[in-house]
Amino acid sequence: MKVDANIGSNLSRAASDARRLETVGYSGVATVETTNDPFFPLLLASEATTRVDLMTAIAVAFARTPMLLANIGNDLNHASGGRFVLGLGSQIKPHITKRFSMPWSSPAARMREFVLAMRAIWSCWYDDEPLEFVGEFYTHTLMTPMFKPQNTQHGAPRVFVAAVGPKMTETAGEVADGMIVHPFTTPAYLENAIMPAIERGLARAGRSREDIEISYPMFVVSGETEEQMQQVQLATRRQIAFYGSTPAYKPVLDSIGEGELHFELNAMSKQGRWAEMGDLITLGMLNEFAVVSEPVSVADGIKARYGSLIDRVSVMFAQMSADSEQLLIDDLRK
Repeated sequence: MKVDANIGSNLSRAASDARRLETVGYSGVATVETTNDPFFPLLLASEATTRVDLMTAIAVAFARTPMLLANIGNDLNHASGGRFVLGLGSQIKPHITKRFSMPWSSPAARMREFVLAMRAIWSCWYDDEPLEFVGEFYTHTLMTPMFKPQNTQHGAPRVFVAAVGPKMTETAGEVADGMIVHPFTTPAYLENAIMPAIERGLARAGRSREDIEISYPMFVVSGETEEQMQQVQLATRRQIAFYGSTPAYKPVLDSIGEGELHFELNAMSKQGRWAEMGDLITLGMLNEFAVVSEPVSVADGIKARYGSLIDRVSVMFAQMSADSEQLLIDDLRK
């Protein structure tokens, strides 16, 4: 199993953090688009590393265009010597329309077309194919020699798609090189909803399970002391509650018989009661969403729950000692 970790968005530390993670033995370093741009840290990380994958997990696709991300993807794949992974997420409608001021409709169909449009652009650049992509959401039909990149020797980056619902999951299976499982996932939802949907998407494209990597940035509650465990537990319960308040994620709560909790969490979120929402996540629910264990047992817990289903795991070990982190990585990669 491959093991990845986030490097955050601090540009002054991106290179050194990535270098440390590569030295420790991680398979990839990732950024997440929240408060900062997800691409700049990876450019710095590309100069400080030689082996690890450099991943966005995720960048918001619908805040941009296929041409823009085709350019960024090409440049970062060139800078890293072919190690860039363009992880895309759709976000939800209020963020796309109200935060980014971009159009929203049919997210799974739009994501499918977005990826296919990028691939058409890359085929134009790398294989001299005419650029003639005309879709429902995106149209790209103009590419003159002045605007074709010259740094194309490493080809296209791998494209991962993040998904929660069945339609987006099928899209990932059909057109992406990998799928990013949402952290807000239970073993039951992963096995009974996500995996069948991936298989449907793969079948639609005539592909097999070996043609896609499944990455899971999961919750882990661990620490060297009881105080550290409690700190991580509180933060994780609040994060679970935040995700649980989102209407699109209610089916995940349904998978453990807690669907009605969504409505209470949603109401509290509209009242701005973010800290209180975590109090509604019971220990039983926490154990459904997170591997809760002392450091020495975390790797066994991850492999027991997900070892037969996923190919790579992204975990934050903020409350672990360097020795515990190293042992965990070594155990997961065996």
